[in-house]
Amino acid sequence: MLQAYMYRMYPSQEQVALLMKHIHACRFVYNHSLEQKIRVYEQEGRTLSCFDLNNRLPALKEDYPWLKEVNSQSLQSANKNLDNAFSRFFREKKGFPRFKSKKNPVQSFQVPQSYSVDFDQRWIKLPKISTIRTIFHRVFTGKMKYATVSVTSTGKWFVSILVDDGKNEPDPAPFTLDTTLGIDVGLKHFATLSTGEKIENPRHLKTSLQRLKVLQRRVSRKKKGSKNREKAIQKLARCHEKIANQRNDFLHKVSFRVVSENQAIAVESLNVGGMMKNHLLAQGIGDVSWYAFFTMLEYKCRRYGKTFLKIGRFDPCSKICNTCGYLKRDLALSDRGWVCPDCGAHHDRDINAAINIKKFALQEQNLVGVSGAGRTGEPVDLPQ
Repeated sequence: MLQAYMYRMYPSQEQVALLMKHIHACRFVYNHSLEQKIRVYEQEGRTLSCFDLNNRLPALKEDYPWLKEVNSQSLQSANKNLDNAFSRFFREKKGFPRFKSKKNPVQSFQVPQSYSVDFDQRWIKLPKISTIRTIFHRVFTGKMKYATVSVTSTGKWFVSILVDDGKNEPDPAPFTLDTTLGIDVGLKHFATLSTGEKIENPRHLKTSLQRLKVLQRRVSRKKKGSKNREKAIQKLARCHEKIANQRNDFLHKVSFRVVSENQAIAVESLNVGGMMKNHLLAQGIGDVSWYAFFTMLEYKCRRYGKTFLKIGRFDPCSKICNTCGYLKRDLALSDRGWVCPDCGAHHDRDINAAINIKKFALQEQNLVGVSGAGRTGEPVDLPQ
């Protein structure tokens, strides 16, 4: 299995200058290669492959000699990333590659090989940069692949090492109706489980929004280019970073607990991008991070031998009685509870949706995605 390990680095001032030179060079090569691909396609009607782009690097270094001071394999990785971006664009028909900006909050470059780590001495050695003091809070074993060096807007340096431990992904464990968990996500409650448990939405952004407004006003009042403006920007960036760390910590803890306690996880596929276009709900949807939560659930299910099930976004989970199957077509979004006119059962809207998501996921015709080596669950018949 492939697993990434991220560590904090503490480079010296001289090493920071070298690292930033690598970042600027890789961004320059990426943008230059993207421009060349677009120009050649418009003028000649053909595409440049990653091999063609790498063959143009020696001539580019002659025009810009400062590129020779950077690890050549990192520059080749920039072209490979561009080629992968075009492959995703043609495969998924969205997300045309864009030019990279130096104003992005996170800047990074890759080191494919020729680097080494020492857990005892606590350093990582990168080509043309030498050894950098690194805090290895976890030790890994396996074959090291790509190393990605990144810097945040607050000036913190990290290295993410992709490791192949040589082990196969565990086979998904068999699951039944009792060992499957349905999850319905929302804004009032972050998630409602089919067991009846409701996980509160921590609203990390909303609780810090007033502080963000104060810091943003301080930035706007400072003179552009002044030292005080740089200090104010750093304080604002640290506040944003704290909110992001709180959100990621919460999502990791919830996803790990859910995956550890169940054999299969069932969720509803959501068009988060389309929902973000609603300006009344965009801030709350962005703060709750449903897409990141589902991504964590999916890769953790693969890692721990569980099954991740997804049903269609148009299934009326909230409007169907999970007891008798009655469809209440006139159920409004403001109705948080309703009584089934057929069997008389009282339903909480979110709990009923979570139970129906679990039942729908155990039916083959309702699935839109299954993460795992094979389906080993038992089919379930919904009440008619």
